[in-house]
Amino acid sequence: MSELVDLFAHLFDSISQLFTLVKDRFSNNLSESFSSMTAKEWIRLIIIVGAYMLLRPYIIKLGAKHQEKQLEKHFKEEEERQAQISPNQLRGELGIPEDSDEEEQAETTASDWGKKARKRQRNMIKKLLDAEEKRLQELQEDEEDKDIEQYLVG
Repeated sequence: MSELVDLFAHLFDSISQLFTLVKDRFSNNLSESFSSMTAKEWIRLIIIVGAYMLLRPYIIKLGAKHQEKQLEKHFKEEEERQAQISPNQLRGELGIPEDSDEEEQAETTASDWGKKARKRQRNMIKKLLDAEEKRLQELQEDEEDKDIEQYLVG
């Protein structure tokens, strides 16, 4: 247990020495760099800082315009993807899967086991859709007849 305590003490001492070394070097280098600067270097530093302060707002505006263009492009792509929905999908029409099982093969595989069930399901969906379309058509014809009757009676 004492070895573990000694290890942590040594680790803490090493980290504290490293921290003080970095702090001393940073402060020494910073003070030396400013104290040993010539007039030419001071003027150069002032020009660089002043140019940065003058150009920073314009650079930010340029970045904002660029980002806005990217966002508009992204939103336009999203709208185009949403616009690709067909009118039938908007009306709620169900899609009937195509009869891709019409090809007859000599050998049967595990994927052919549900072939008849898929055909029955497709036929049932077609019948239901036809019945619904017929019902809606009759309903529409009844409404048209009521409109005509209203004008004849009234």
